[in-house]
Order: sequence, then C-alpha cells, then structure tokens
Amino acid sequence: MGKNRKKNKSNTTAAADNTDKKACTESEIQKSVPSTIEQETQETSTPIETTETPAEQPKNIEDGERYFSSESFHSLPLSEPTQRALSEMGFEKMTKIQAKSIAPLLSGHDLIAAAKTGSGKTLSFLIPTIELLHKVNFNPRRGAGCIIISPTRELALQIYGVVRDLCRYHSQTHGIIMGGANRGAEAERLSKGVNILVSTPGRLLDHLQNTKGFLVHNLQILVIDEADRILSIGFEEEMRQIIKCIPKERQTMLFSATQTKKVQDLARLSIREKPIYVGIEDEVNATVSSLEQGYVVTPSDKRFLLLFTFLKKNLSKKVMVFFSACATVKFYGELLNYIDIPVMDIHGKQKQTKRTTTFFQFCNAKTGILLCTDVAARGLDIPAVDWIIQFDPPDDPKEYIHRVGRTARGAHGSGKALLLLLPDELGFLKYLRASKVTLNEYEFPVKKLANVQSQLMKLIEKTYYLHKSAKDAYRGYLLAYASHSLKNIFDVSQLDLQALAKSFGLEIPPKVTLPVKTSGNLAKRKAPFYEKGSRKNQRSGHTFSADNPYGKRAPDDKRQFVH
Repeated sequence: MGKNRKKNKSNTTAAADNTDKKACTESEIQKSVPSTIEQETQETSTPIETTETPAEQPKNIEDGERYFSSESFHSLPLSEPTQRALSEMGFEKMTKIQAKSIAPLLSGHDLIAAAKTGSGKTLSFLIPTIELLHKVNFNPRRGAGCIIISPTRELALQIYGVVRDLCRYHSQTHGIIMGGANRGAEAERLSKGVNILVSTPGRLLDHLQNTKGFLVHNLQILVIDEADRILSIGFEEEMRQIIKCIPKERQTMLFSATQTKKVQDLARLSIREKPIYVGIEDEVNATVSSLEQGYVVTPSDKRFLLLFTFLKKNLSKKVMVFFSACATVKFYGELLNYIDIPVMDIHGKQKQTKRTTTFFQFCNAKTGILLCTDVAARGLDIPAVDWIIQFDPPDDPKEYIHRVGRTARGAHGSGKALLLLLPDELGFLKYLRASKVTLNEYEFPVKKLANVQSQLMKLIEKTYYLHKSAKDAYRGYLLAYASHSLKNIFDVSQLDLQALAKSFGLEIPPKVTLPVKTSGNLAKRKAPFYEKGSRKNQRSGHTFSADNPYGKRAPDDKRQFVH
C-alpha cells in the first residue's frame, strides 16, 4: 500500500496512500491464504466443496421432465411474428406454468398463478399480452394497452428486455418507467403512446396522477408480477390507488410465488370476474431438487475469514453473496476490491444507473462475485450462478427460498447454496424445515481459514475510508439484526459485540443507538458500546432505528428505495 499503489477496480479513494508501510499489503494477505482447502468428511457433516467441477456435467433428465411440459409453443395458436421471435430466442417446449397459463389467458380469462421462482412466469403473461394486442391491432394513438407492475427496478428491466425481444416483429410500442429514471423523458414517451408498459408501483402511480398525456382509458390488460413481494415491501396503498385509476373492464393476470392474505385481498380488489387459478407448487420441497443446500456454523469473529477464504478459492465461479444491510454490502465490497478480490455490488442506496449497469454486467459475466441486499433476490433471472452465499440470514424462510432461487434455474440448472449461522441461530433451521427446506451441515475447519485477521485490522485502522465504512457497516448490521422478525432466534442482546466488531476489522465496537423496545436487554449488560434511544428518536421517521433501518422513512416502510 505505498504511494505507487494502483487504483483498484472499485474506484476507491486515494486515502489508502497514507497507510503505514508496516501495515499489511495485499500480497501479504493473499500469501496467508492456504493453497488448498482440505475436504474432511465426518459422519454428520459435509465439507464445503471449493475445487473446480468438471466442465461437462450429466444433465438431470428427471428434473427436466419435472420442469417442462410435453407441449411446444408451436401447438399454440400464436401469430407468425410471435412464433418467429420465440424461435429466435431459442424457446421450443413450454414449462408447466406456461402450459397451464397461456391458453386460458389467450381466451381472455383472468388468472391467478402461483409457481416457484424460475419456473417461466414471464413468458406466461407476456405471450398472451402481445397476442391479444396484436389481434386487435392496438396502436400508439390508443395509449397503454397493457401495464405490467413489478416490485423492483431490476426485475422491471429484466421483464422489459423480454418484452423487447418478443415484440421484435410486432408493431406495438413498448417502454419502461421506474424510480431513478428521468421522469420528464418518461412523460414525453407516455404522451406519444406506449402500448406495453413495464413499471414499478411508485413511478406508475406518479404518472397516473400527474402526467396529462398518459392515456389509460383503453387499457386491456393489467399484469401484477411478484404480487407478494410488491405488498411485502410496502406498496399496498400504491396498488389500491393504481387500481382506482385504471378501467375496471380489463383482463387481469396476477402472479405470486406465495399466496398470503394480502395477496388474496389484492386479488379480490383487482379481479372482478371469477379467475382461473393455476398452481404448480411442489408439495414435497420448496426449492428445486437440483439445488445443493447446506449451512455452516461459525462464530462472529470468523465470519469474514470464512467468506474471504471461500471467495479466494472460487474466483473462477459465479457467486452471489447476500447481506442484510446496504452499509455492509458497501464496506465488504470496498474491502474485497482493495485487497484484489474483484467483486461487484448492488444495494438500495445506489443510484439507478449504477444498479442497472452492475446488474447487466454480472448477468453477462461467465464468472464473478456479486455482493447484494435482497434487492436482487426476487424474480431476477441471472444465468449460471454457481453459489449463493447467505452471509446474513434472511428475515424469514420465504426470503431464504427467494434468495436461493437465483441458482439452479431452468430445466437442467444446478447450483449450491450456503447459509452462515452463529451458534445461537441454529433454531432458524426448524423454521426452514417447516417451510419444506432441508439443509445439510457443512464443515469448514477453523484451521483451514485464511490467517489474515491481524493484517486486515491493521489495514482498516490505517485506511480512513475503510475504517469509516467499517463502522457504518457494523451499525447497519446491528440495526438490521435488531429488526429481525424472529427475535426469539436472532436476539441482538445475545451477540458477542467484541467478536462481531472483529468481523468488520474493528478493534473496538462502535456505539450504536437502538430504540428502547429492542435494546432493553442490552442496557442491562455491561456493554459500554450501546446507548438507549431517546424518546425523540423513537417517534421520528427520519432516524435509523431497529424498525426503520433505512432511515428517512416511516417506521413501517421496509423498502430499500423509494420507487
């Protein structure tokens, strides 16, 4: 780390140039990594596989048969432009959800569909949408013919990419509106007529209420994708307002991975006629059978060392690592890039252009490491992900299922998922089993971890921006942990604060303010690093708290970004 150190890939600042020459260097850290990680087999545990798999793997024919139907797209009464586009996109046989959904939707029925993530839902609603608008020769002068609502910007972008490919030989116009994009440019396009519109809820409601040239009185179709996710991140009121703004006489398609009470309420609100219900949920397992899943128990102070060692040995793979807070993604991204383990990162506090660029960069990469929050966990189709690492446990089993849904997608997809747990968090496995998710125990011997803790702590102490980022990440982690819904298992008062600080490269745990209702037990402990939240902070929606870990929002607003 001297003055001649090159600028790293994450465009970090030059503050590192002031680092003491006695502090560790990147090469010193990398030399400390074992050249191999021995695989030790025990009766009750399985070693984590870190070696390269053969280039050619036998395809799981049984999984393919379970995933696909026996019907082809050619058996459907589709127009020539659609059949031509499907052929060029490489689609021949339909998945089961497509075979059950497309035909009734082509007949004009309303539909509620429940299916596992990665089952082919997008084509299930896009093909009927395009066909129905093509059949009535829907043109730009008539405004919006179909509105597709997606919970996140990244998923909206992905859906729009498929729309664009399917409409290649059709005359209907298409577009996308979402938070973070240029609202004025969107309004101009809407005034010219966008027949198939992909949107996020907040931005759609904004245009419905404020853009005069946005014509929706001819709307034929409403598609609500990932309805459970839309509601779980706080868009319930926006959805109610949107439904009030659009014509009642329309076809409605509602897709949801889970059928919660809120989803059922939304269905009753948005669907007038008796809908057709389609469900292909596996009654035995909640995740695909080709996914190898396991967990490893590790103390707080060894968590990052385990991650570092694992990533170092899997640089030739495609890996996604999930965290609970934006600040932790930011810090570990900066740290790993600084020590020459190239990673990408996506979280809710980034600008939309940054998230979009990173998302497509990772999608198109054959290998790479993506650090992310749950913003990337739902619905996104990221090709050939080898490993899903859940560095921070999810809030509930449903989120676990959606996180691991990024790998083992498609008929012959395969992948691996690893969940990191503290010894006090093993009770979470009971909740996973109740949700039809069974994990194997993996072994990762402590003696095989990279011995770089002291070097990392010196590096962070001497590098200003890393030290500041580490403290922010520590606070973000604690606030997210304190807001966990399963407080009987994820009890913030039981955390070893000193050991936890070490996982962020900090010698002394920073002070963190928590609301009284979640930090009462902490106040009784002899831990000088916590302060009870003031009454003012409890009432304010503009401060960070356990119930409001993102700040500057209402306490019940769980969204990672506004629109």
